[in-house]
Amino acid sequence: MEQMHFPIRNWSDDDRPREKLMLKGKSALSDAELIAILISSGSRNESAVDLSKRILAGADSLNSLGKMSISQLMNFKGIGEAKAIAIIAALELGRRRRAEDAVELVKITSSKLVFEIMQPIIGELAHEEFWVLFLNNSNKVISKAQLSKGGITGTIVDVRLVFKLALESGATSLILCHNHPSGNLAPSEADKQITKKLKLAGESLDVKVLDHLIITETKYYSFVDKGIF
Repeated sequence: MEQMHFPIRNWSDDDRPREKLMLKGKSALSDAELIAILISSGSRNESAVDLSKRILAGADSLNSLGKMSISQLMNFKGIGEAKAIAIIAALELGRRRRAEDAVELVKITSSKLVFEIMQPIIGELAHEEFWVLFLNNSNKVISKAQLSKGGITGTIVDVRLVFKLALESGATSLILCHNHPSGNLAPSEADKQITKKLKLAGESLDVKVLDHLIITETKYYSFVDKGIF
């Protein structure tokens, strides 16, 4: 028997996310309604909005939903490959927009602002990455670069490359960042040693290392804030 679908155009006036967005604006829509627009239709026994609500309930949050693979999304009855891809693509665009918005911060004035820049990039990774933010003399971010990418146990940082990039970009200071996939914020002895090594190298080149942040999915550790820098 052919499966029946109820496209949005056949819903009642109160249950049309696309029309609601046009009439009331995007902020008037719930998360489920926005996802319903992405997947377009539900199934014989379930509207797209109800299906979206079920997906959100199963994922617990948009953050968790954004980490799901195509196969994981397809475990939800009513979600095929095309719908799964649409959801993943939309959430990835949101993550990238968040990253771009963060980079446009006028000036780095706190460790929290650094966290807001880097969390969308490395906060949810399953492996460790080491990044550097390069700043001008007004503490504005002029560039950022990934220095290394490693396994879950650690990563290697090339000190010479850090300052080569700093000098090429005209940076007068920099901030070190790396993630701990384990969620443990405590710095390792290796973290402390590479921070000390980079700080000493920067002093000889007149490029100041301002801070080192360890970043997890929801929290961060700042060497400066903890008074060990």
